[in-house]
Amino acid sequence: MIANLFTVVMLSLGCIFFIAGTLGLLRFPDVFCRLHALTKSDNLGLGLITLGLLPQVNSVSMGIKVLLVWALLLLTSATSCHLVARHERRRQISESDGNHNTNGKNDR
Repeated sequence: MIANLFTVVMLSLGCIFFIAGTLGLLRFPDVFCRLHALTKSDNLGLGLITLGLLPQVNSVSMGIKVLLVWALLLLTSATSCHLVARHERRRQISESDGNHNTNGKNDR
C-alpha cells in the first residue's frame, strides 16, 4: 500500500516536471534557454519516475536494468544538448562574422 502510494506520488511529480520542461521549450525565447529548461526538468522528471518505479520491480536485476536505462538517458540527454548548443553557437558566430551579404544569402 505504501509502495503504491509512493509510486503514484513520484510518477505524478515526474510528469509535472516533464510538463514544465515542455512549457519551457515552447515559451522561452532562445535556444539556450530552451535547452536549459528542457534538460534540467526532464532529467529531474526522469529521476523521479525512476525512483517511483523501483519499489514496483520484482527482482534486483530488474531494478538494475531500470537504473541503467535512467543512466543511459541521462548520458544521451547531455550529449544531445551539448551538440545542439554547440551547433547554435557556431551558427551565431558565423552570422556575426559577416558571412552573409545584404540579401541574406551566403557569399560561398
